Formats: sequence, structure tokens, C-alpha cells
Amino acid sequence: MKVVVTTKIPRVGIDVLEDAGFEVIGNPTERLFTEQELKEFVKGADGLYCLILDRITEGVIEAAGENLKIIANFGVGFDNIDIEVAKKRGILVTNTPSDLSARAVAEFTIALIFTVLKRIVEGDEFNRKGHFGGWKPEIFLGENLEGKTLGIIGLGQIGSLVAKMARAFGLRVIYNKRSRDLEAEKNLGIEYMTLENLLREADIVSLHVPLTKETEYLINSERLRMMKKGAYLINTARGKVVDEAALVEALRSGHVKGAGLDVYEYEPAVNPELCGLPNVVLTPHIASSVRTVRDEMAIMAAKNIVEALNGRKPLNLVF
Repeated sequence: MKVVVTTKIPRVGIDVLEDAGFEVIGNPTERLFTEQELKEFVKGADGLYCLILDRITEGVIEAAGENLKIIANFGVGFDNIDIEVAKKRGILVTNTPSDLSARAVAEFTIALIFTVLKRIVEGDEFNRKGHFGGWKPEIFLGENLEGKTLGIIGLGQIGSLVAKMARAFGLRVIYNKRSRDLEAEKNLGIEYMTLENLLREADIVSLHVPLTKETEYLINSERLRMMKKGAYLINTARGKVVDEAALVEALRSGHVKGAGLDVYEYEPAVNPELCGLPNVVLTPHIASSVRTVRDEMAIMAAKNIVEALNGRKPLNLVF
């Protein structure tokens, strides 16, 4: 059976597929395929191993042909896949959630909070340009975390870990999710709020929701105006949860004091207006970029394919 892999992945993932006896066809380039290239690449595939940046549209699924049995996403999200078409065709869709990945993203979120509030990137750039003329009492004044209020939107595995870590640094933590989590409130010492009240109360807002029809542009101009003046926004979830044009406006006006972004509205493109703002830290979607995490994800996606193509139920079924 034939498995196509849309991009370079850790070798351990390929080993799992080859050891299972599959023919593995990889992307010979170092770039993402266009939709037309994907349509050609997937023809005759029994299994499709893809990244969250690959747009697995109805056209791509149809181009694969009748043999396609599974689409295995390397990543926790799956908004890049036309799930309804996959369902109609009886094609399994899997992702790669894990404790290791969740911890990596949670730690990265805390790192972004520190980086933005302490103005670390600004200071680094200033120093590298040779502007440091000696210690001064009021150079790059930042802020302490202790005593501030962190508002977490989306209290899944990652959001819960962020809450736990934040509490250790003396932050008050408030959260919003579809349904109130009384157990988490008790165990983590956090408070539930409506989305509107959270935005008004929080000094730092951190996003941890999947991208769905309900969460697309969840943070828009109206909700940015609801945020406390001088608050910070952190996004390690999905780019289209935030209206970047509205965020640029809020940052320029000073209503939002700073932002830390690891994901982007039109990823992999980064809004050039964001790039021109000194109060924004921009990282290239690396929140889970830890060797052990990426190896685990590569193996997990490969094992999902092995199970599906051998007529067994994969561990990480999306539906």
C-alpha cells in the first residue's frame, strides 16, 4: 500500500511506515505544495500524511481516488482538512495530541508572556545594534507578573497547564470556556467568567481554543476594545482566532500594550504591519518545537496510518 507524506518529517515517522511494509512517497521539495501539486501528489494513495498547513480540500480528497482510507495530520489542529467530505467518503481523519506537546505549548505560552512583559526582544535588538551605553534607571521598563490577572480563553489540556504554571508565578487566573469546569476551579484555584467580563478584567489574555466556525475571529475589533487598556494578548492557538488588522490598530493606539504571537491569520505569511511594531513578539509557529515532542508526533501520525491501513481503529481519531 502507498502512503504519501506531504513534507519532510522526523525520520522516526518514516521508519514506522516503512517497517510496516508500506511504500512511502515523500515531498522532494522543501516547500509546501500548491493545491494543484497536492492533487497530483496524492493520486492513488492509501494513506495521506500531512501537516496542518496543507489545505486538504474536497478537490485534493477527490484527486486521491477510491483507495484513500486515512488522512493523518501531523499536529493537534485539523481545520486544514475538509472534514465533511472525508466523512462522506468514509475516510478516517486523525491528529497528534499528547501530554508532551501540550506541556511544550504551555511552557512556550508562559515564555511569550515573560518575553513581552519584560521587553526581552526589544532589549536584545537594541543591544545587537550597539545602542547600549550603560545601565540606566528607566531603560526598557517592563512589568512583573505577580499580582496581575491572566485571562485564559479555552481551558483544555494546554489552557489548564498554562493556568497551573501561571499560578506558580503569582498570577490571578480567570478563564472562559463553553461549559464551566468546577473541578478545574477547585484544583487550580481559578475563576470562571463570561468572555466579555474576562476581557474587561484581564491584564493578559491568552488564547487556547481550536479554530472552528465559532472561534474564527473571536478576537475582533469589538472584543479588543473590551480589553482593559494596557492589556497584553498572547496567541499560541490558531491565527484566524484573531483579526490581525484590528489587532494592529489596537496596538498602534496603545489600547493593547503588547502582543506575543506564534500563529498568524494567513500563515505562513506574517502581516508586515505587525512586523513593524516594536511591542509585538513574533515567532514562527514553534510552540511545540521540541525534539522529543516532534518525534512523538511523527511516530503517532505514522502509527495512526498503520492501524487504519491494517483495518484497525487508530488511537487519535478526530471523528
